[in-house]
Amino acid sequence: MRREFLRTLATPTVQAAQARYYGTSRVPAPGPVTQSLGSEEQAFIAARDSFYLATVSENGWPYVQHRGGPKGFLRVVGPAQLAFADYNGNRQLLTTGNVQAHRRVALFLMDYAARERLKILGHARVLPATEAGEWIPQLAVPPRTVVERVFLIDVVGFDWNCPKYITPRFTAEEVTAMTAPLRERIAELERALAERRSAQGSVVAARLPET
Repeated sequence: MRREFLRTLATPTVQAAQARYYGTSRVPAPGPVTQSLGSEEQAFIAARDSFYLATVSENGWPYVQHRGGPKGFLRVVGPAQLAFADYNGNRQLLTTGNVQAHRRVALFLMDYAARERLKILGHARVLPATEAGEWIPQLAVPPRTVVERVFLIDVVGFDWNCPKYITPRFTAEEVTAMTAPLRERIAELERALAERRSAQGSVVAARLPET
């Protein structure tokens, strides 16, 4: 699927731009295409608590939406299929409407701490809750259990980015985990200091003359 990702996006105008600026174009040669998401991709997707979803409207305008939830809310439900539940929001339904017009979507999944990015191309369809009964039990994420729609995405291709220009960022959970040893050490030093002060106070009290 990595080759398919680049073959899909390397249009003639993209190839022309590559040739203009770098002297040659980089289009993957024909060859075997991996037909499923590998274990590395599936593990990466399962660990994400957000992603960016791009669609195109029927008048040609692109739209990018941020999606967030508990880790794993974007599910791998088949060798080359993703799904997630959609809940009540601002009721604009821009992404939902765009998918009805053009099924092509692009996803960016980011791991800022590890400076990794997985890019996915696919064809999406939206099922209203009344038609998604079999999906809702496995996609609903408590405490939000009232699902309005379900998105199904058939993956066309994927690719990984190098970390060169990804700025490291950390979630509150990650910061808490990283600073736990420091907080434990601070607590240990505070206890030792309190014990020393208590011992010194006892020595001073023992030396004071009785009145």
